Amino acid sequence: MHGFLSFATVWVLGSMASAMDWERLPSLPDDHGYAGSFAGVSHESLIVAGGTNFPREKPWEGGQKVWYDGIYALDSPEGKWQRVGRLPCPNGYGVSVTTSSGFVLIGGGDAKQHFDSVFRLELHHGQIVTEALPALPQPCAFMAGAVDADHIYLTGGIRHPADTQAMPYTWMLDRKAPSRGWQVLPACPGKPRILAQMAVLDGVLYLFGGAALHPGKDGKAVREWLQDAWRFSDREGWSPLAKAPHAIVAAPSPLLTTSGKIWIFGGDDGQRVDFEPKSKHPGFPQRTLSYDFIRNQWMSESSLPFSLVTTPLVPWRGRWVVPGGESRPGMRSTDVWWCQRP
Repeated sequence: MHGFLSFATVWVLGSMASAMDWERLPSLPDDHGYAGSFAGVSHESLIVAGGTNFPREKPWEGGQKVWYDGIYALDSPEGKWQRVGRLPCPNGYGVSVTTSSGFVLIGGGDAKQHFDSVFRLELHHGQIVTEALPALPQPCAFMAGAVDADHIYLTGGIRHPADTQAMPYTWMLDRKAPSRGWQVLPACPGKPRILAQMAVLDGVLYLFGGAALHPGKDGKAVREWLQDAWRFSDREGWSPLAKAPHAIVAAPSPLLTTSGKIWIFGGDDGQRVDFEPKSKHPGFPQRTLSYDFIRNQWMSESSLPFSLVTTPLVPWRGRWVVPGGESRPGMRSTDVWWCQRP
């Protein structure tokens, strides 16, 4: 367990750190790019699967979102993306994590339904091989997830695309005893949320931000951007942490840790939600935050060369990869970025 100096809901910003060395990898092989994709690593290849985009008109023009099932692999930083298979069905906005035994895809959904499916995916001699894992207790998408050596954790999300309130559940799958299925952990005392960010270190969960949902006057979900932060351990339960300096929604995740810090690259802070005209939206914040889990402090770090949300953060070849995502509302990107771990 890590000792904290304080659990008071304050935040401290430090001086700007030197810029992280972000570089481009080969772009995703699509005209538009994807948001809500799954991504991970199998046998040293980087994998991106599924996701959504608006291939014709944009949403403010009445365009319809399309879900995809393609699976693409990049075998080396100098290589080319290859289409290597298809998901069981078009899927997006679930959680994906890379484990020692393969790349795991969890939940997600399409325009009509969300899924409870969980499966391990491997790229073996150029062929996609899948293995079913225990299904979720309920269908779920837009949740947060994290993985350590022995467990996969999930929290929040919604059961159905039309839901106007997020689910409060926190679930855990013991990778050493998967036959026990997903176990229900105590719910976070904060508001149920979607598109939060989560990390796990030494058996301690860290949960940051996301958006709470409420029914609007038209019966559709209205988002409330959150900047609260929490930690959970079996021994101590849930405890509040210092609030982030601003709301953080849909940043590339699961979050990764190093040198006593948890890193957050970008995310939507909700400040431009009503920006008009939508076709001229300048994009999401291009800033890096770190959370020092020893001192319970937030630090402002280097700026980003990209503005990408609703996309995974993947450890690959000793670096961190952000593969595509939503660059501004309704717009996707084919850009793939990576950086050396700080």
